[in-house]
Amino acid sequence: MSKKRPDGIKVYKPAAGGWGALKAVAQTLARQQIITQGSATLLRANQRDGFDCPGCAWPDPKHTSSFEFCENGAKAITWESTSRRAGPDFFTQHTVPELRDWTDHQLEMHGRLTHPMIYDPRSDRYQKIAWSDAFALIGKELNSLDSPDQAEFYTSGRASNEAAFLYQLFVRAYGTNNFPDCSNMCHEATSVGLPRSIGVGKGTVTLDDFDHTDAIFSFGHNPGTNHPRMMTTLHQAARRGVPIVVFNPIRERALEKFAAPQNPIEMATFSSTRIASAYHQVRAGGDLAALKGMIKLILGDSMDIEAGGGGCLDRDFIETHTRGLNDLKRDVEKTGWDDILRASGLSKEAIASAVDIYLSARNVILCYGMGLTQHRNGTANVQQAANLLLLRGNIGRRGAGLCPVRGHSNVQGNRTVGITEAPSEELLDGIERAFGFRPTRRKGHNAIEAVEAIASGRSKALICLGGNLAVAMADPRITFDAMRKLRLAVHISTKLNRSHLLTAQNSLILPCLGRTDLDVQASGPQAVTVEDSMSVVHSSKGFLKPPDPELRSEPAIVAGIAEATVGNAYEIDWAGMVEDYDRIRDKIELVFPDFRDFNRRVRRKGGFRLDVPASYRVWATRSSKANLLVTAGVGEIPGKDALILTTLRSHDQYNTTIYGLDDRYRGVFGRRDIVFINGSDLERRGLRDGDTIDLMSAAGAGPARSLCGLTAVEYDIPEGCIAGYYPEMNVLVPLDHYDLESGTPAYKGVPVTVERTASRSCAKCD
Repeated sequence: MSKKRPDGIKVYKPAAGGWGALKAVAQTLARQQIITQGSATLLRANQRDGFDCPGCAWPDPKHTSSFEFCENGAKAITWESTSRRAGPDFFTQHTVPELRDWTDHQLEMHGRLTHPMIYDPRSDRYQKIAWSDAFALIGKELNSLDSPDQAEFYTSGRASNEAAFLYQLFVRAYGTNNFPDCSNMCHEATSVGLPRSIGVGKGTVTLDDFDHTDAIFSFGHNPGTNHPRMMTTLHQAARRGVPIVVFNPIRERALEKFAAPQNPIEMATFSSTRIASAYHQVRAGGDLAALKGMIKLILGDSMDIEAGGGGCLDRDFIETHTRGLNDLKRDVEKTGWDDILRASGLSKEAIASAVDIYLSARNVILCYGMGLTQHRNGTANVQQAANLLLLRGNIGRRGAGLCPVRGHSNVQGNRTVGITEAPSEELLDGIERAFGFRPTRRKGHNAIEAVEAIASGRSKALICLGGNLAVAMADPRITFDAMRKLRLAVHISTKLNRSHLLTAQNSLILPCLGRTDLDVQASGPQAVTVEDSMSVVHSSKGFLKPPDPELRSEPAIVAGIAEATVGNAYEIDWAGMVEDYDRIRDKIELVFPDFRDFNRRVRRKGGFRLDVPASYRVWATRSSKANLLVTAGVGEIPGKDALILTTLRSHDQYNTTIYGLDDRYRGVFGRRDIVFINGSDLERRGLRDGDTIDLMSAAGAGPARSLCGLTAVEYDIPEGCIAGYYPEMNVLVPLDHYDLESGTPAYKGVPVTVERTASRSCAKCD
């Protein structure tokens, strides 16, 4: 007889995708009260004359089918195109303190914002304000600061290229490079680490490469939930017999077996396809050790061909295209196997089996997600992944290369068009060429630095182009308190979230159009552009009637703020560019020559790919070669009493947006207050499945950080590791617990201790 599981915890046996995914799509259409309209909207997603799905950055195939959306993409689309509204009447009915007690799920379920709102401290409510008055107030407050560097300008990855370009132009005309953005919290290790390795902070593969690869290695990501359209690519590769080797602490269902909703045989027969040919449950934070173990075996087999070594290195490639091999050899020689195995949580045989598959494949693609980047050694992880591929010449040829899998559908494009706190000379040259002024070169703030500056009182204003910054950021005690100290807080958003309720002296919410909305300016309907994970730029054009005539597009809102703040400085024609987005793209092309002939090329079917020199073995590094970089050690190994916490997104979630309370593939239904933990770790602490526990952070300085009253769920996770949901677990992630190279918070590598909940335990959280 099977033991009773905690409430809401079940064993989910079906494959990912399939009929379960279609049922979930139907349920989300009904929940948002748009069954007919929503179905028609989904058919326009990721189509040539349609809009780009805001759900993820996975690229579109050359030959799109009649429906190019996935379950979680459908949730994102219907969440935005909902019939529900949060207009002025909603804010009249609810005070800000009342709304603060709501979850993000409850707040966003009330629908689209319709009017610009300003916080009124006397009534403790948001009240309607005219656009002109909102812009005037923002301009007045920004211009009253002692220095432009006292303002922070955050960007969410869903902003279009056009909006992000105008935003960075405005901020640089204003006089600062304070650009905290969502990249800082996810793939900044890629943006920092890869340029040092291969000369570009982007992936090197195209979707076509997956048709010609001989093996796929997947590190630290869960495509079935976070970028489900990738599952079509993995499904096709698996059915061709391509080995897919997974390194991930948790056995994610979509990486085990997947039923493609577009495959009539699998749907009719309720069958599925095995995805991972090998699944290595690496310890959370153990990827660096696993990668170094693979490299150690490969180099050990290649040291001396004359003495019988395997000669498995691509020596011609290494000699012609790389530098640093001898330093890498010395490092792995002195890295002991005991440390590698203890840190990775894998056996030497498991690592060797992965090496065997790697060496037997001519062309290898290595994909990775935030399981590699959100660690204190995130940059090192990325660079060791590059090392692994470089040893066999697996970068810069067909069917091989690096594939960092991004989340937001234009997070990569935002960086491409200038959202960076550390502008290059090329960017400054481009702005001077296009607009006649040279912005400051002074480095600005990333996300961690921005929160620190606000908390200390050095920064007094914050403008957010989308996102839910305070909730997404680590250490909410510090972050939330910091936001309340601001003189000015401006949020450009489609829906209400908890960041909006951390009110400053002056707080405004400015409602904007979404991806699905028709954007009409003076010259007619407009299209925007986005860049996917593989550097392809394509257009996106909404078609739905906006939720309210009061809504403005993101470019129009940015231009309105710019006109009220910098006026006609440098004779920038803000209004003229918003009248016709082609004019914005003309300026992008002037600043960034890689966008040559932008308006013509983006109108071609499928758009165009930006230049990625490493894709054809041109290395934009100081040495003009790819660098095999050394990282000392194998990463942090926690003490005997600590467990390593990794934060997860549920299947009903996209970043901080919670669509519902189910995590279907992991067998969690109707709740999020749980922690996944290995059975041996429970037993060692005198605990059982279903017990109520408290977590205490063992990282960072300052006051104790605790999260109390969680339910322990026995789960298939490596010993020494636990997992819980983001953003609830952020309270355990100190602000100073981050990768020193990239500034990325270490959300997936937090040492914590566990105690049984006592009657007075919640005092720890006070």
